[in-house]
Amino acid sequence: MDSNILQNRSGTRYLMFDDSATIADVFALRCRSSPNAPAYREFNSASKDWQDATWREMADLVARMREGLRREGLQPGERIAVMLKNSINWVLADQGAFAQGLVTVPLFVDDRPENVAFILNDADVKIIVIDGDEHWKRLQTVREQLGTLKCILTVKPVTDPDEPRLKLLADWLPGNPGSFARPPAKGSDLATIVYTSGTTGKPKGVMLSHRNILSNVQSGLAVYDIFPEDIFLSFLPLSHMFERTADYYLNVVSGASIVFSRSIPQLAEDFRIVQPSIIFSVPRIYERFLAAINEQLKKASPTRRKLFDFAVDVGWSRFEYRNGRGPWKASFLLWPVLNKLVAEKLLSRLGGKLRFAVAGGAALSPAVSKVFVGLGLPICQGYGLTEASPLLAVNLLEKNDPSSVGPAVPGVETRIGENGVLLARGPNIMMGYWNNPEATRQVLSEDGWLNTGDQVRIDEHGFIHITGRVKEIIVLGNGEKVPPVDMEMAIQMDPLFEQVLIYGEAKPYLSAIVVLNDEEWERVASEARLDPKIDGDGKVKSEKFLVQRIGKLIKGFPGYALIRKVAVAREKWTIDNGMITPTLKLKRNVIFQKYASAINDMYKGHVL
Repeated sequence: MDSNILQNRSGTRYLMFDDSATIADVFALRCRSSPNAPAYREFNSASKDWQDATWREMADLVARMREGLRREGLQPGERIAVMLKNSINWVLADQGAFAQGLVTVPLFVDDRPENVAFILNDADVKIIVIDGDEHWKRLQTVREQLGTLKCILTVKPVTDPDEPRLKLLADWLPGNPGSFARPPAKGSDLATIVYTSGTTGKPKGVMLSHRNILSNVQSGLAVYDIFPEDIFLSFLPLSHMFERTADYYLNVVSGASIVFSRSIPQLAEDFRIVQPSIIFSVPRIYERFLAAINEQLKKASPTRRKLFDFAVDVGWSRFEYRNGRGPWKASFLLWPVLNKLVAEKLLSRLGGKLRFAVAGGAALSPAVSKVFVGLGLPICQGYGLTEASPLLAVNLLEKNDPSSVGPAVPGVETRIGENGVLLARGPNIMMGYWNNPEATRQVLSEDGWLNTGDQVRIDEHGFIHITGRVKEIIVLGNGEKVPPVDMEMAIQMDPLFEQVLIYGEAKPYLSAIVVLNDEEWERVASEARLDPKIDGDGKVKSEKFLVQRIGKLIKGFPGYALIRKVAVAREKWTIDNGMITPTLKLKRNVIFQKYASAINDMYKGHVL
């Protein structure tokens, strides 16, 4: 492997490598290049303090992990699963496996046991690393399905005399670090099998090579300057390819450091403590912070609320002007004062040192984007799929169009195929689906074009605009087409609606199944003097009120996209009850089946 250190656009040094490099090669090079620099930080719940690990310390740990895997007799290409929260131990298991030429299979810590068992068996996993009792109790329910496992490593002690495969990681790790020589693998070899969420049936294992992933990291560094002094706050699960590539592997190549958040409930406090300079997040996190700001504004004086709105409008107009989409305005001269009085105070909730943020994994609401961009935080919306390692397109800091997902990243080709679907090709595109050649043929052509399933238009500047998803477009009985996901997002901007699912395929009109926020519903119903009672079939006496409230939220959609009926779900849709995937996508068919009776009632007496 021909490895060296080159400079990025701003002259900052980062690792460079050729196509033969593996992730283990790059990790070893990083450890040699900046051994004493901080690599990772995490909170130690036992000592109640934050603890750092340098690259030199990580090299020693990974060498010990590799030696332990060698002693287990695992051969290059065999699989090891990681079922841990984001932590140094996650990195240890992943890099230790790569150093031994093994393949990692990431698992969501809150996935359903049956799903985990399916993945472990489908991938023929030999070793799994779990946290402790909580995870083991979940796996115990499917113990008889864990026959492929030869070793279950736990970070915390677990006592189960009936399970001889359980071993404490600290005891299992050899004291002798063994060799940190180059692994028995090459860049084109399989690195990881990442199972997709499975919104419509069993999950599929996406096969990604070392080259797939590393080429995607290089594409990211070609569009963004990442400095060794940058700090990432990691809170999306590392089992999600967006977090794994954009935070974790990008940090290895760039030399930036990662702080692992304690938990989502503690995320707001972690932002203030860590003061990250860059974050990568799904839209839901930005929505939560905006909801917190709106709650605070409800209690503020009318003057303060008007000042907030004015600051956002001025900041947004400045942003549009800088991107060549709007005129210069005299109000821009007030920005230094507005920044001091409004923007800086609100962005301090995110630590106050963010240079920029990237949103991916789902569409970012224009309303959310406008507020943060208007306050001075550049949010660059991107787009990708697990099958693409995952990045395909992203907006640039110097040219940012929030209505788009940006242009294709360097190294990726795009074109529009049948039905307006985006096709993509490049070194980041997956090898195929594990043990599923038929599914591979459905999305990957012989000449390497990946069918994303997303309908797009590409403007004259090369920016990609998502217009719909082939499988998530509702065609009404009159032939009109409706984008349910966009409408659901618009409705969920109201804190009353926690979850929303729109129905109407081949029907005369749209209906919605909603999960209400209990506290907000009590407040709204009391203020409007409504009966808040919901019966067992999801019927609510205040349905007309809910329909009207939803109507105001979706008034920006075409006139035929009206929701005329609403049913209320009495329980939240969770991973445990099988209604959503670990990446929080709705399992539409499962929800439709569960509420089939309520859906039928909403169309009773209506024909096309």
